[in-house]
Amino acid sequence: MEIFNIYHVEAARKLPGLPASHPCANVHGHSFQIQVCVSGPVDPASGWVMDFADLDAAFAPIRQQIDHRYLNDIAGLDNPTSENLARWIWQRLKPAVPGLCRIIVQETQRSGCVYSGD
Repeated sequence: MEIFNIYHVEAARKLPGLPASHPCANVHGHSFQIQVCVSGPVDPASGWVMDFADLDAAFAPIRQQIDHRYLNDIAGLDNPTSENLARWIWQRLKPAVPGLCRIIVQETQRSGCVYSGD
């Protein structure tokens, strides 16, 4: 069984690996939608894979670090592409959420990435 929670984060960034002529080389913001997916067996006593409140608690410190922030200033996010952001979130969330199976970072309504660990 797989469950998920969706979190919304507002953040600014610039992508330093791009030519100056690319619009994303400039500072710009996104309303990121971050989907955190957890897989595992359904516990027969609780009837769920994981308590959504526990998932919220595990994600809260990550949200605090990135919400309404300039991502380039955060250690490990000097090139804050959606791909790198997904990996960065995974690395911080995985120890607290052993069943973590996927992070989806959506930067616009039609663009995003899916990360399932290395």
